[in-house]
Amino acid sequence: MNYKKYRAGEILDFPTRTWPNKRQTTAPAWCSVDLRDGNQSLVTPLTMEQKLEFFKYLVQIGFKEIEIGFPAASDGEFQFVRTLIQQKLIPDDVTIQVLTQSREPIIRRTFESLRGVKRATVHLYNATSPLFRDVVFGNSKEKTIELAVYGAEMFNKLADEFSAEGGEHFNFEYSPECFSQTEPDFAVEVCNAVITAWEGRDVIINLPFTVESYMPNVHADMIEYVCGKLKNRDKISVSLHAHNDRGTAVAATELCLLAGADRVEGTLFGNGERTGNADLITLAMNLYSQGIDTGLDFSKIDEAIALYERATCLPVHPRHPYAGELVYTAFSGSHQDAIRKGMAAKGDGFWQIPYLPIDPADVGRGYDPIIRVNSQSGSASTAYILEVKYGIHLPKAMQRDFGPVVTAFSDTNAAELSHEKIYELFTQTYVNRESPYRFVSKRDFIQDFEACSFACTMHYRGEEKLIRGRGHGVIDAFCQALNETYGVKFEIEHYSQHALDTTEGAKSRAITYVGITLNNKTYYGAGISRSTTNSALKAVVSALNNMQ
Repeated sequence: MNYKKYRAGEILDFPTRTWPNKRQTTAPAWCSVDLRDGNQSLVTPLTMEQKLEFFKYLVQIGFKEIEIGFPAASDGEFQFVRTLIQQKLIPDDVTIQVLTQSREPIIRRTFESLRGVKRATVHLYNATSPLFRDVVFGNSKEKTIELAVYGAEMFNKLADEFSAEGGEHFNFEYSPECFSQTEPDFAVEVCNAVITAWEGRDVIINLPFTVESYMPNVHADMIEYVCGKLKNRDKISVSLHAHNDRGTAVAATELCLLAGADRVEGTLFGNGERTGNADLITLAMNLYSQGIDTGLDFSKIDEAIALYERATCLPVHPRHPYAGELVYTAFSGSHQDAIRKGMAAKGDGFWQIPYLPIDPADVGRGYDPIIRVNSQSGSASTAYILEVKYGIHLPKAMQRDFGPVVTAFSDTNAAELSHEKIYELFTQTYVNRESPYRFVSKRDFIQDFEACSFACTMHYRGEEKLIRGRGHGVIDAFCQALNETYGVKFEIEHYSQHALDTTEGAKSRAITYVGITLNNKTYYGAGISRSTTNSALKAVVSALNNMQ
């Protein structure tokens, strides 16, 4: 790979930077550009119906600024703006935004699309970087500034003209396109020329990383440096518009907010040209996870996924932050064990669960998918699922015995195991096993001060017989009967029992777990019955059958 043909970008000499010591405490103003920047990146652009659905959803989840298109680009773009205005689909607290180049016919067409709007932001841009000045347009710095100021003055003229007609109110926005590759001092010069032309207007200066060119900290230095030199800084809003060419648009945006920016433009799930725009869902949820009110509602994040995938025909990655199908799911055994313990210990204070930075319920997800089982999972994960879904509290030693059974099944079938399959494997392996030994019925049970006399009917290899034993309790007496009748001598290593159902009375069942030891090896079984005694006897028989 010929890495030598690339040149490292210049690092801004800015020792007075303050952003590294700052902390974000409030959300920025958000502007969705899904219907403009996002739409123009699609193989099949959105239809009118899809745009309307998307716009209504953006309003529903809380966006107060929405860039809806480039009205001078086509009749379809123009008609979408007109439809929103004429059908009164723009709430009073929402500002639509439209984009235009610095050319009079395009600017005039843009303002014509906005007739009758209550409030709109008109967004002017022209390219300012050396590459565009020298190679694409052949413009000097002076000509580049002249073009920006020309557009700004056209804005003034047309805003006054259209406002006089219908009372429309216009905000102005300017973007030095390719700010990320523009000399910072020249960016200041051109922006200040536009700010001067717009004196007395509501102004947004948008500083786009049209191509993400540097590490996030360098972008932050550029933002703080330029913010410190902009004219009327206290009266204007500084906006960010990051692309994701280096895969760090979210990080760059977060650092640039610390550096002084007030506003963020981006898209849901980061849709956009090349590698996309800054992902507003990730940005907003990052702030949310720090205890900051974002003003955006992603409490039903699956609705956002469904709309996005349906409209754009693009998939949301299963590992997408906060929204992906698998982001709240652990397959690793150690992760599962930590999550299970964290959920068990969860109190009413701050959310502190291992491996889960936010509560899945906050984005409309349930807890069932948190722990899922495949060949990478540990014994604790199967125990958690059996406990949560079926009320089965496996003893620790039995968890370790069952874990390899699940792993072997997953390995053999190269598949994740459903809750139902885990329960099926558990019952097949341990519960009420009846071959070659089968407990038929209890006959006698006499407890005196010294011992217990016990008799029951057993079935073994085609023969049914009454067996008797005497011991310190019913289980001990049963084991003695088995030894005396069939010559099987073992020790009870583990015994525990609990109610299995939440129902009360005759319908409730008991489950008993038994571990028996023979020749230094332990075998496990479980028994389920409405009778606590029968549950225990069946557990012993199941463990005995696992010895065979």
